[in-house]
Amino acid sequence: MTTKNLIDSGMEEFLGNQRLLMISPHADDETAGCGGLIRRIKQAGGEAYVMVMSTGNLDHFDGKKSDVVASTRADELADAMKVLGVDDFEILWPEDDLHLRLDTLPRKELINQIERQARLCTEKIQPTMIILPAPSFNQDHEAVYKAGITACRPHLASLKAFQRMVLIADAPQLSWAKEVFKPTLYVDISDCLETKLEAYRQHRSQQRPAPHQGGVEALRFLAKMRGTEISVEAAEAYEVARFVI
Repeated sequence: MTTKNLIDSGMEEFLGNQRLLMISPHADDETAGCGGLIRRIKQAGGEAYVMVMSTGNLDHFDGKKSDVVASTRADELADAMKVLGVDDFEILWPEDDLHLRLDTLPRKELINQIERQARLCTEKIQPTMIILPAPSFNQDHEAVYKAGITACRPHLASLKAFQRMVLIADAPQLSWAKEVFKPTLYVDISDCLETKLEAYRQHRSQQRPAPHQGGVEALRFLAKMRGTEISVEAAEAYEVARFVI
């Protein structure tokens, strides 16, 4: 067996031993941020779960009817999760009241959901890997990041679920941010980029025409750009908050 084959075999074994939990502010952030990694983990035999905070109503500037958006987002999420093949997913606040208002909740309430109260909370799922959204100009992303990073604080594994890997996901809109996103971990998604994009297309109400950052082509461009940074066809990039061997 060649050195490359040994490395590839070792990586597949590593991914197959993972139990991933993605904490997503909204339906579609999960696929944009780590759809490729989810797919790779599932192909390797691992587990993947998605916790979506909100899917509520939103008045878009393109004139789409907000009542149509609100009534379809849960179904769209289910379709996307089917494409990626996740083990389970949940929506914590499907109603309109808290959509784009997660920052109005006490941080402790968000932390409790992530740690103890949600159906897919860390104490029940015991993930080995957790992925959080990067803080950005979106107040919901900022709130979920801060709650998530607190929920992942170091602790005795005998007393509280301890995630050996804590990653911060990339996104097209992070170029419009005060702090530059600096990847320290890359995932080669060359073989599953199209599956990721197909999953993203399931979020039909959220699609925007090119060159909008919320469109499929923007996500493809980001994957291609990250791929060139490691000399592969397509990749996802992450910032590592913790990696324990």
